[in-house]
Amino acid sequence: MIKNWISRAFALLDSSLSKIPIELNELDWKENISPNPNKLAQHMSAFANYPGGGFIVFGINDKTSQLIGIDRDNANKIVEQLSSVGRDSLEPGVAIDHSVEEFKGHYLLFIYIKESSIKPVYLKNKTIEDCYIRSGGCTRKASRHDLGGLMLNSKTPNFEELHATKLLNETQVLSLLGYRELFDLLKKPVPSSVPEIIYVLKNERILVDESAGFYITKFGALSAALNLNDFDSLSRKAIRVIRYKGLNKNETIREFPGSKGYAIGFEGLITFVKQMLPGSEIIKSAFRAEQSIFPEIALRELFANALIHQDFTIKGAGPLIEIFDDRLTITNPGKLLPSKQLDRIIGTTPESRNEILASSFRRFGICEERGSGFTKIISAIELFGLPPLKVEELENAFRATLYMPKPFAKLSENERIEACYQHSIIQYLSSGAMNNTSLRERFKMSERQRPQISLVIKNTLAVGKIKLKDPDNNSTKFVEYVPYWA
Repeated sequence: MIKNWISRAFALLDSSLSKIPIELNELDWKENISPNPNKLAQHMSAFANYPGGGFIVFGINDKTSQLIGIDRDNANKIVEQLSSVGRDSLEPGVAIDHSVEEFKGHYLLFIYIKESSIKPVYLKNKTIEDCYIRSGGCTRKASRHDLGGLMLNSKTPNFEELHATKLLNETQVLSLLGYRELFDLLKKPVPSSVPEIIYVLKNERILVDESAGFYITKFGALSAALNLNDFDSLSRKAIRVIRYKGLNKNETIREFPGSKGYAIGFEGLITFVKQMLPGSEIIKSAFRAEQSIFPEIALRELFANALIHQDFTIKGAGPLIEIFDDRLTITNPGKLLPSKQLDRIIGTTPESRNEILASSFRRFGICEERGSGFTKIISAIELFGLPPLKVEELENAFRATLYMPKPFAKLSENERIEACYQHSIIQYLSSGAMNNTSLRERFKMSERQRPQISLVIKNTLAVGKIKLKDPDNNSTKFVEYVPYWA
């Protein structure tokens, strides 16, 4: 299989060896490898710092630019030496790709040095200023101005982009990933050939292609692993579900340690949790039907939120779902981002620590569009007549709690106030406002219970969670309210 960078290397070499042979910023050619490892490190530093990376072609006379070719033993020796220099002499390390190709009747060794996302690439055990760039077809030491430009164009890879495996071949890759389920989520047929499957997985950032094989990214494993326990660094990130007896953790009825990747295992997770929940019988159109005690949209959004917004830098902890007789809690590692407020997570545009995971979940159809998740959760909770959603920050985690149905009389004052505040947000985001009538409907209460609802509104006003929509309105019957921040 021809490597996708070869055609670019051929075009550059053809241009370089035109009527007036000249080396380019993107390409250098040599007859053989330099015996000076420091010189090699400088060249590799320069190409790794160059936009798009660059190529070194071996088998061309340095002085006459004539093609002389290269034999297999010498090619292997050069590849081995450059690999060692990239690994041991540069910071951050530089990996190379290589291929021996026939060019105008001669076999040449093409070395591809990819652009490093982390810049500058400099000589190891020296200062950051000991870095090199390509200029005028030559390698030279970077100036301070050059150094600043490199740092501005540097990108630190995030957790999802890191490698989760050692180098694998195609068969090993496909044995570790639920690629068929992944294609189902993408609503695409599974390709008939392995190279086509690999091509899609690379485009989806599940894999990183290297010269001798493939790496599964941490995003790839987290989303599509058949078994996360096969990935040592991610085994503790599998989601756990625990069903307890009663209202505390004294007695466990059943525990389900998840093992599949988050995306391909999501439907199974929803099904398992619904089976563990108490059911409620409803009558609709004269037929009885079993329905989960919690709205499925709320479960989906809360589970997805815990998975994609967790802090992966916290070791030894993963998402946890705990089911009690009166509630269900979802806990994920990591507090809210500093720019977020606990009482403003409903309806605001979310920020994600793990943008690749977040965007893929939306594309896979697992969670709702950006910014609508918590709004749909609260709307569903109100439709089901449940107590308000409770969100809280723990020492190093975020927790959301869904409560089983409770009549208004059994709700605490804090629960009534929070329900009132959350309802005011939903009404405001629907281009309306909360009033006594809408809040009574939220609590499933009758007209004669208007005074009780008025007291809830009064108490919510007193703690500053809502305010009058129109402070100049003198009517007591038709007064409307909005969230305090509106």
